[in-house]
Amino acid sequence: MEKIAMSKAIQALLTGMLITFVLDFFLFLGIFLHYTEHYEVGVYYNILFADNQNWYIYFSLSLLLGYIAVYVKNTKISLIPLLLLALLSLLTLFKDIGYMAGEAMFMTKNTTLKSAKFSYVGDIIYDGREKITFYSYNLKKIITLNKKDLVQ
Repeated sequence: MEKIAMSKAIQALLTGMLITFVLDFFLFLGIFLHYTEHYEVGVYYNILFADNQNWYIYFSLSLLLGYIAVYVKNTKISLIPLLLLALLSLLTLFKDIGYMAGEAMFMTKNTTLKSAKFSYVGDIIYDGREKITFYSYNLKKIITLNKKDLVQ
């Protein structure tokens, strides 16, 4: 009996991970198309997806969705949250919603960054691995700053 329970638990986790992966794919695709390309951030989709994946949320959602998909016997009850999350994820493919999701996830407004020579006041558009895409209020344009050149 324990083998069956363990097998179903693993099946639930793997099913949930697959469902969550598909939902995340469309979420980040909408953000990539309508936020990062809007600001010409210059980050590849794979890097955007991998660097900004919140693994705690991913595994929690995987467990929850896997449990719903495998253990809930009522199809109507199990399909409602799955379809709702799929709809929310697919909505980011619309320009305004994808932009708003990207803004909520990545933009930090009214920030000051300092390098050895300059001080920049504006909005962080995207904080990448090595570079920060930044809108400068003074310059009134988007600039790219190397993280290693910034002073803490």
